[in-house]
Amino acid sequence: MSTVTRFARRSDPGQALVEFSLAIVIFLTVLMGVVDFGMAIYKYNGVSEAAREIARVASVHQGSLTFGVSSEITAAVATQQKLVPGLGSPTMSCTDVNGASVALVSGKCPTTAFVNVTVTAPYRAATPLVGLLGSLTMKGSSSAQVQQ
Repeated sequence: MSTVTRFARRSDPGQALVEFSLAIVIFLTVLMGVVDFGMAIYKYNGVSEAAREIARVASVHQGSLTFGVSSEITAAVATQQKLVPGLGSPTMSCTDVNGASVALVSGKCPTTAFVNVTVTAPYRAATPLVGLLGSLTMKGSSSAQVQQ
């Protein structure tokens, strides 16, 4: 029997199993990291969109007596909280073009002002290794000019 035939018949099924187990662990870790990164981007986009939508509604429907308290704003916040899990209550303020605070006039922002809205939501990674870093706070802010 030739030397080539002896080596060709010899098989190492255990070697293939060990190589596969090492490779699959690395592959699944990278895959879960990519999934976590995608989920974080999705959550960040959701928080940013929530801030934009609430600012748009608040710029049109400021509230009759108190700034930021109207049925339209409450409905917009409730809708965004259903879309973005863990979305906190928004903080709203009136500013001018330069970002300086503007005094309210009869409980409303002046027509030349901007409504600024900031919202936050926590994000916790699903992958255990990334989850060891703790949770991240996603923050979104937006401004819209007052529409009267």
